[in-house]
Amino acid sequence: MNQVNLWSSEEHALWYLAKADGIPHRTEGEAMLLEEVPKTARRILDVGTGDGRLLGLLKCDRPDVEFVAIDFSPTMLEKVRTRFVGDKNVTVIEHNFDDKLPNFGKFDAVVSSFAIHHVTDDRKRSLYAEIFDILEPGGIFCNLEHVASATPALHHKFREALGIENEPEDPSNQLLDVETQLRWFREIGFGEVDCYWKWRELALLVGVKPV
Repeated sequence: MNQVNLWSSEEHALWYLAKADGIPHRTEGEAMLLEEVPKTARRILDVGTGDGRLLGLLKCDRPDVEFVAIDFSPTMLEKVRTRFVGDKNVTVIEHNFDDKLPNFGKFDAVVSSFAIHHVTDDRKRSLYAEIFDILEPGGIFCNLEHVASATPALHHKFREALGIENEPEDPSNQLLDVETQLRWFREIGFGEVDCYWKWRELALLVGVKPV
């Protein structure tokens, strides 16, 4: 079966952006991510930057950090480029992370926000390994992610909390449980691996590359 990914569609991207600010507890997860990314980081990669929301939050108290942001949705790319037009510290690159990451150089931190769950499970694991490879020793990976619920009933409660229980499932979602992803982090070589924050199907998965 071919994987379905609707994010090349302007309609789907705009539908998401209209709902993004209303996702319950999202700001709690973002705040935890911001706490974990060191203020001393000099280069940060944002995987699946969307409209640049997370990047903008990181820039609030890291104005001089060099940011690289990747996405493949034309609508999202237009919005993030507009948001950071003229900002010499932000480089926006069109890239579908179904494909191997280009040679961006090394980073002190790699972040992602509700993006990686759109790729297949095999690609998730290989992407995590690629992220490990491009991190500097001591670098951190923070993935604020949409994960799978343990049971169908819990999944339904999550959809109820978002007010989308009567809407069709998004075929772009390839949800995976927290435990499997954390095990992959450890197998790849990350240390300090844990789920640092979680609310229903929203979770912050973190790993640090050993020095």
